[in-house]
This record gives sequence, C-alpha cells and structure tokens, in this order.
Amino acid sequence: MISFKVLSSLKSMLVTSVLVLFLAACGAQAHNHGGKQNIVEIAAGNPDFSTLVAAVKAAGLVETLQGPGPFTVFAPTNEAFAKLPAGTVESLLKPENKNQLVAILTYHVVPGKVMASDVVGLSEAKTVQGSKVKIDSSKGVKIDNANVVVTDIEASNGVIHVIDSVIIPQ
Repeated sequence: MISFKVLSSLKSMLVTSVLVLFLAACGAQAHNHGGKQNIVEIAAGNPDFSTLVAAVKAAGLVETLQGPGPFTVFAPTNEAFAKLPAGTVESLLKPENKNQLVAILTYHVVPGKVMASDVVGLSEAKTVQGSKVKIDSSKGVKIDNANVVVTDIEASNGVIHVIDSVIIPQ
C-alpha cells in the first residue's frame, strides 16, 4: 500500500462529511447504489467542495458525473480554487465561459476507476478532456502541479482523490 501524507484533521472531516447527503446543493435527487453515494452526491455533501459543485453545475456536468462511469475524479477543494488568480472562478462560472470551464473540469476526470495502489506504475493518464495529466509518485503523489491529499474515496460510480490545487490543461 502506498504511504501518503494526509492531514488527519482534513481526513476525519472528509470521512465524516462523506456520510452526509446534501443533494439539495446540486438540485438533484438521491441515487443510492448499494449504500454508496455517487461522485456528485459525495461532493455535494462536503462543504469543502462547494466551489467544485458550483462549477460542475455551471458546466452542466452533474448528470454525467452521476452516470454509471466509472470515473476517477481529482477533486480540488475550495482552498485549491482560492489559489487561482482573483476573479478566475467568477469568470469561469459565467455562461459565456462554459466551454473553458468544461475543459478544465473534464481535465480533472480520468475514465475508469484508478485507486491509489494503481498509481505507482503510472507516469501519466489520459483525461476525459483528451489531454494527459502527469503523475509523479516519487514523493507522495502529484497530479501535474497538485498534491493528492486524500485518496480512495469510493463512490458507486468511481473514486475521488482530493487535490490541493486546480490543474489546468496546457
């Protein structure tokens, strides 16, 4: 098993939040699959992902990410979005920038279910957006410029890995 540096307080808060279902934030109905929530339900139930959920809604990707998948999502926290230059998030959420927002969000998604233990032998992965993300597992795990801070949050339709920065396709 891969050893990862994880802030214990963030991990316990995330694990606790995963158990709470707040689909109202997405305006979607619950789809319970054998006791596991889908990717959107997990994100919507965690206040640390409110910016991500708003972006997924603005991009029109809620139904896709509630679909059967499987998907691997590298989910940036609100703090990750806050690292972007001032006004970036607000600009991306505007309807006229939907295509750019979709490109950025789908760059955070890899088809299939890639667990942390699968990453060791990978140096890159093709995203739903079409570009490849770089993977470096020499010192923890980095996806492009983002550190993976929490791994293997299993959903009914894939897995979420929490990252500390928004990754942008080149």
